[in-house]
Amino acid sequence: MAMSEITLTVCTSCAFGQSGFAERLRSALPDTPTSTVNTVDCMSGCPRPSTLSVRAPGKTAYLFGDLTEADLPLILAFLPLYADSSDGNFPDARVIGDLRLKAIARIPG
Repeated sequence: MAMSEITLTVCTSCAFGQSGFAERLRSALPDTPTSTVNTVDCMSGCPRPSTLSVRAPGKTAYLFGDLTEADLPLILAFLPLYADSSDGNFPDARVIGDLRLKAIARIPG
């Protein structure tokens, strides 16, 4: 299944978002029109700053925090797994690797 209609949103209130991570993420994504990277001034993730949300219609949305530049490969590995999941959930979170340790919330679709 293609990565259809996945929207990633980077918080730009923290140094991570201000460092241009959204643009690096856009550049690293496969060249398809089905994934978009947006930014927002604040995602209210201040206790665990440097946040990213991943969502798609009808799927569980994820909010990740405490991200660093080193997490870019984990994010890129997560996206096809998320796209291939029928509802955005995983029976065993270990499939998303160490990114699971940075999950702040899963929001039902």
